[in-house]
Amino acid sequence: MKLLIIEDEQALRDNITHYFNEDGNICESCSSLLGAINKLSNYDYDCVLLDIGLPDGDGFAILEYLKAQMKNEAVLIISARNSLDDKLKGLNIGADDYLTKPFHLAELKARVVAIYRRKAFNSNSKLVFNEIAIDLLGRSVDVNNLPVTLTRKEYDMLLYFIANKGKVISKNALAEHLWGDEMDMHDNFDFIYTHIKNLRKKLLEATANDYLRSIYGIGYKFSPQ
Repeated sequence: MKLLIIEDEQALRDNITHYFNEDGNICESCSSLLGAINKLSNYDYDCVLLDIGLPDGDGFAILEYLKAQMKNEAVLIISARNSLDDKLKGLNIGADDYLTKPFHLAELKARVVAIYRRKAFNSNSKLVFNEIAIDLLGRSVDVNNLPVTLTRKEYDMLLYFIANKGKVISKNALAEHLWGDEMDMHDNFDFIYTHIKNLRKKLLEATANDYLRSIYGIGYKFSPQ
């Protein structure tokens, strides 16, 4: 998953980032309303962890921004404000869940996984595309009921392709989703070509059909035709 952590308390922000990074997620963070708007205007995320008590404004404005821009990020509010009014306001504006501080990181992770799975894959723990099956909880892949060993990036790439099957995905969008701000350090997209090549090779060796199509000058499409 690609996460945006909007939290002004640095220690908590760093702890959350480290905890999710350990599982191979891409985590970006900011500590202000302005920084969050800037991030969301330039990048897409799977899930946003949102503290509504920000130093330069009310975090609820983030929910209004996402709605106005018709963006599809899942949002989990993390806040010390535990009044029923705040919870109802957040959920009514568009948040997917509300977690009151203090909390255990394990619970935070469980809630993030739950809302991401529910939003992206309609609550199914397994994503199936013809002969390819992905266990979302176990982060494993089978082709014709036989396991395929993928790296974290290859797994995330395959998941992203299947979730967007039939759509043309630009190289830039793919890079942003899987590498976040790290993509700014690269001069070209050679690193994407390498991962695409390795993923395709492993799937073909596992007797999967070749669903990856290169769209000249644009990017890729994951489709049976």
